[in-house]
Amino acid sequence: MPKRNLVLLVLIAIASLLAWAARERGGRGRLYGEVTGHVGRMVLEPVDDEALFRGAMEGMFAQLDEHSAFVAVDSGRSESTAEFAGVGLELTAEGRDRIPAVITPLVGSPAWLAGIAAGDRIVAIDGIATDRVRLKDAVAMLRGPAGSRVVLDIAPPDGDPTEVSDEAGNITATRSVSIERAVLRSETVCGDRRRADGSWDWFLEGEEGVMLIRLSRFSPHTIDDLDRALTEIAAVGQPAGVILDLRGNPGGLLDAAIEVCDRFLDDGVIVSMRRRPADGTRPVPASAERLDVRRATPGAILREVPMVVVVDGVTASAAEIVAACLQDHGRAVVVGSRTFGKGTTQTTVPLSDGRHALRLTTAEYLRPNLAPLHRRPRDPDAQTWGVWPDRGYELTPTGETLEAVHDWRRHRDAVPRHPAVVANGDRPVADSEREDPSALWPRHVDPVLGRAVAAIGARRALAGARD
Repeated sequence: MPKRNLVLLVLIAIASLLAWAARERGGRGRLYGEVTGHVGRMVLEPVDDEALFRGAMEGMFAQLDEHSAFVAVDSGRSESTAEFAGVGLELTAEGRDRIPAVITPLVGSPAWLAGIAAGDRIVAIDGIATDRVRLKDAVAMLRGPAGSRVVLDIAPPDGDPTEVSDEAGNITATRSVSIERAVLRSETVCGDRRRADGSWDWFLEGEEGVMLIRLSRFSPHTIDDLDRALTEIAAVGQPAGVILDLRGNPGGLLDAAIEVCDRFLDDGVIVSMRRRPADGTRPVPASAERLDVRRATPGAILREVPMVVVVDGVTASAAEIVAACLQDHGRAVVVGSRTFGKGTTQTTVPLSDGRHALRLTTAEYLRPNLAPLHRRPRDPDAQTWGVWPDRGYELTPTGETLEAVHDWRRHRDAVPRHPAVVANGDRPVADSEREDPSALWPRHVDPVLGRAVAAIGARRALAGARD
């Protein structure tokens, strides 16, 4: 056969395939229109076109993973870009009169700068008494545009000797404070307990030289805050151990998690990402060289210091990447309970109508050993996913213990302007606590931290035996 005839046949075959593909796409589109047309004209109970379209979208995305969705643009943006301006107060309503009381001001916030302290009570907001206002409504009243002002009437702590009430029981010993709202930046890097000036004590109370760093999530400023904490710690001297607490951390920015790992590693893979190739073919296998691999760079800190990572069932996504990385490289022992198992990332794709977008899962995170982190809906517990604690360091506290730890931690994180209120909250102080202050040390209140301290001791003993 002449060469030009062979080329012509190849071109005809390609053209035929393209035409077939176009016909299939057009055919499905025409079929969808035909179905909706018949439904719109013939069903007994009419359904509007928008409802039919949404039903079709729900059916389509039911075939995808649980994190992919068809969303309205506003809801898609609010998940990642919403910012709230306020005064910077964490409130509770546990007192005898249910008036909102300050757990702690956010350090550096407008409320902090105005001198509002833990234990203070907010009896009125812009002249509206709060004794009959629900706590969530009081919180909403404190929010508003940045630069706007709100006037708070502040009373001393419940039971404080300076508190004065009139015959009707209304609090009269109050002060009014006008505060300008601002966009708030919450802390993502915390230590063991607050000092009186609002800074953190990074060393675990009752444990010689063991430092505690708690990461609540991974944000744009997490790595800067971590570096400042490490600088403060270095100024004191080499610690005896490092506990990185990732409990309750839902994740956040991938780059921040990678930077955290890089602080503690000199080399090696931090995380690998499996993506759909640009040509639309199926994803490459986990063992292929085309994975997007992120590696550590030289310059690790605290190389010889034993390290523990603490996790729980809420530890997810970027936080799981950190725990898995440090575990796989043998840099840290993992203590606690199995993590959540969220090992994928989503991309938002705006649609042409300007009102909707697609949120699609476009990549999967893999551990340094290439094991998956993500738990798919039908994966059993025996399947490989998430991060398991190291053998002998699995611990899942009871609900009662978790509630006690939460209450203890809440007061420990508060800025101690009213020491009696911050230390004891609304509960009576046990005689054993008066006689033995160590009863409130972390190892005695938080069993998971106690196990982490034991792991630090075991690693130090092992290192000493090798020497």
